Amino acid sequence: MTIPLDRRAFLSAATSLAASAALGPVSPSTPARPAATGPGDPLGVRGDFPITASRTYLNSAYIAPIPKQVLAAGQEFMEMRARQPLNVGDLLRQVGATRTRFARFINASPDEVALLYTTTEGENIVANSIAWVPGDNVVIDDLHYEAAFVLYRQLEARHGIELRIARNRDGVVEAKDMEPLIDARTRLVSVAWVSPVNGYRHDMRSIADMAHAHGALVYADAIQAVGMFPIDVQASGVDALCCGTYKWLVAGFGVAPFYVQRAVLDRIQPDRFGAFSVARELPGQQFELRKTASKFTYATLPFAEVYQLDAALEYLEHVGTSRIEGHTVALAQRLQDGLLGQGYQLLTPQGTRTSIVTFQLSKDPADLNAALIAARVDVTVREHEVRVSPALFNTENDINGLLEVTRGRA
Repeated sequence: MTIPLDRRAFLSAATSLAASAALGPVSPSTPARPAATGPGDPLGVRGDFPITASRTYLNSAYIAPIPKQVLAAGQEFMEMRARQPLNVGDLLRQVGATRTRFARFINASPDEVALLYTTTEGENIVANSIAWVPGDNVVIDDLHYEAAFVLYRQLEARHGIELRIARNRDGVVEAKDMEPLIDARTRLVSVAWVSPVNGYRHDMRSIADMAHAHGALVYADAIQAVGMFPIDVQASGVDALCCGTYKWLVAGFGVAPFYVQRAVLDRIQPDRFGAFSVARELPGQQFELRKTASKFTYATLPFAEVYQLDAALEYLEHVGTSRIEGHTVALAQRLQDGLLGQGYQLLTPQGTRTSIVTFQLSKDPADLNAALIAARVDVTVREHEVRVSPALFNTENDINGLLEVTRGRA
């Protein structure tokens, strides 16, 4: 049976994905540049975020608002789609360009980066690449994202492995807390680089060195890290990480950059396949599959979100993640000091260099919730815990406004 021309053309376009990083991007025309700095706006970005005109948004660890430049990129893509035919080859060249930009953002090589759909998908790929046998174990900590517990409990039930959980000490889990749990049967150590629970920031290098001494892989859920502060995957020692883009990367949903260190690409294999897995089509419906990290991108991506991610990365490059870290960590410290002065118990360890602050309520959270709604202040309230996460567009006035709401409600 002869492959129809349109399918053959599609496969031909798919095989270009691995090489497309070397070609120029097919980008919307609006430059993704921040505005000029001004009083009370040291990063010069506040005017780029429309949400700041109507409310005090301190919830970027949940879902971050996007800047106008990212909005424009998405709108321009949809206008392009509405007015002219799209070419898969052009779209894949943009995927390659965005992979290259993300690789630079985390100090990786483009052939170590793929685009997936969710952060959890990346962790599933890593976990399911391991040939588990009964008696093997995986080590995580109790500050990890809840999806990890679902995954590893399933592996326990299916493969007879053991899930070992390091317990935090006053919100801290150091390498020494994990060390007693890691042994010759440990196949994987997985942590959230920045905990979604309380913002604790792991020392990935020390964890990686300890795990590698026993031959274990190291995975980092980096959705609360990438974009919040500079990431250097080579210095960190992680074998793989994945991050959705709707938090600190100020982009859209449905796309998640996935990094796999070149040295372990043969150990971490795809768990599904499709047309985009193909490096070269062979006679008789046979295929040579890709061998770089792009092998993990197996099917059609949400291309509008890829364009938005490219614009967001360009935007953050111009602002500078070091500057973002300095600004937001200072805001988080100001908030911690204010909350302590009001009598709250902090669940975020003092000295944590992230922009997530979690504190505990002793009173009914309904009162605080009602006050936050009335003041148009957005944070995450879960039972008796409150998580606040200032981002690059927030100011000291935003923190002061929240502290006015929390006053007297400890």
